[in-house]
Amino acid sequence: MSGKNASYELPLGTIHPALKEPVNFTFKMNGEVIEEVDFAPGRSHRGIEWMGMRRNPVQILHLCDRICGICGVAHALVFAQAIETIADVEVPDRAYYVRTIIAEFERIQSHILWAGVAAHELGFDTLFYLAWQIREESVDVIEYITGNRVNYGIMMVGGTRRDITPDMFPRLEQALQYYEGLFEKMVDLFLNDKTIAMRCKNTGILTKRRALELATVGPTSRASGLAMDVRVDSPYAAYGDLDIDIILPEVYSNETVGDVYDRIVVRLFEVKQSVEIIRQCMKQMPEGPVLAEDKYAKLLMNLKKAKGETFARVEAPRGEDMHYVRMNGKQEAPEMWKVKASTYSNQMAWVEILQGEQIADIPIIVASIDPCMSCTDRVAVVNQEGNAGILTKEHLHRLSVEKTRRMQRRMQS
Repeated sequence: MSGKNASYELPLGTIHPALKEPVNFTFKMNGEVIEEVDFAPGRSHRGIEWMGMRRNPVQILHLCDRICGICGVAHALVFAQAIETIADVEVPDRAYYVRTIIAEFERIQSHILWAGVAAHELGFDTLFYLAWQIREESVDVIEYITGNRVNYGIMMVGGTRRDITPDMFPRLEQALQYYEGLFEKMVDLFLNDKTIAMRCKNTGILTKRRALELATVGPTSRASGLAMDVRVDSPYAAYGDLDIDIILPEVYSNETVGDVYDRIVVRLFEVKQSVEIIRQCMKQMPEGPVLAEDKYAKLLMNLKKAKGETFARVEAPRGEDMHYVRMNGKQEAPEMWKVKASTYSNQMAWVEILQGEQIADIPIIVASIDPCMSCTDRVAVVNQEGNAGILTKEHLHRLSVEKTRRMQRRMQS
């Protein structure tokens, strides 16, 4: 890597054993600037779909909870919706509202978790710790409702495993007021900090046109100005009964750039929106049961007779989550089950948003789409002369932190 404008390849990845979707990047660099990007995902296939096609739908719901530790509700909900469509199961209205409330609490904890990760990648570890401390309130409420902090097990075919009763509303309202009280502080810390603005504005830009051409979803697409949200475009659960506006960067600023900063804006304001959605659900929740059939043997007998195919989709915290299911009416297990999570749609944006950026910006740009993949374990660097070296994940993080500190010193001078 000697020489001011030395050209070299920078492979990044592949596997971190603690995460479920490793990815391998290969960057063609010119000095500190990224010229070309390539990546190869799917290096650690767990075979969840294969396992699901050998189990009945009730058992598969527990697999869905484990597709992602952050989006377990979304995966279980969309699978349940697919089965309910094929088997013509009528879900009680109250269950729709319970599903919506737990899905929005999951969105809150996911977005705040991401905000903490973004702060860490920028070198603001104090803000990282604060964000994750704030996130705990939503995780505590999820545990209060479902009994678990992760792998919730709340969804069932035909409804939900547990109800949210009126005597639980005060605890939920306490959490909502907690986030309302902290919202302006979070906006001030993330959006009004000059250093964060310098690091994130005009960095990792994805234009509206390219976001559409690359079929991005969720906050990544909305941060580029695409008004797309499954909760509004194709309402499910109780969303059709609620007043929901699609969050775009204009909610805070007068323009949409499609950069890392705009992705922060969208996620922070979606936290505020989730608070409003939960409160609407609490006010409008109808009476009645939360499960269409509570006898598992009878439910499974009916599901075994189900025949047909469909796909269902929901708006997970990272964007559209889609499940395709086919039942043949002869067996309990689905004949086919295919999952397409949000990251499968968003990952192609990496090529677009990383080109032309600096090596020190890789951590925050990669994190900006909130990928459900492994963090970088190590990097091997090979220059044109064939000399090789190793850059650890910590080295990449240090480069990002050093860039932040340089900007802070310039501001002070």
